[in-house]
Amino acid sequence: MADIVHIHQNRAPEPDPEPEPLWREALGRSLRATREEQGGRLVDVAERAGISPQYLSEIERGRKEPSSEMIAAVSGALGVGLDELLIDVVSTVRQHRTARFPVRSQGPVLLAA
Repeated sequence: MADIVHIHQNRAPEPDPEPEPLWREALGRSLRATREEQGGRLVDVAERAGISPQYLSEIERGRKEPSSEMIAAVSGALGVGLDELLIDVVSTVRQHRTARFPVRSQGPVLLAA
């Protein structure tokens, strides 16, 4: 029987990656990006959502953990479905995860008989 032996090349240690974003941070980035893409002003979106501009700013900066009702109000004020918003948040987290944990080869393999 042949054994598979992995040959590890000496590699410099990789720098510590940036930590995975918190849910509220990814959500905030998505909401802000959506608002800015639409050319919306913070005060106008906050008014339509029935919240203060300060609170919306805190949400967008990932400082507050909004309730599901608040998320629905803000996404409604932006004219974005919750499903679209969730897909965008998941995409943001996935991009970060892929950057942190890229698929890499195992390096050279030596077969020994």
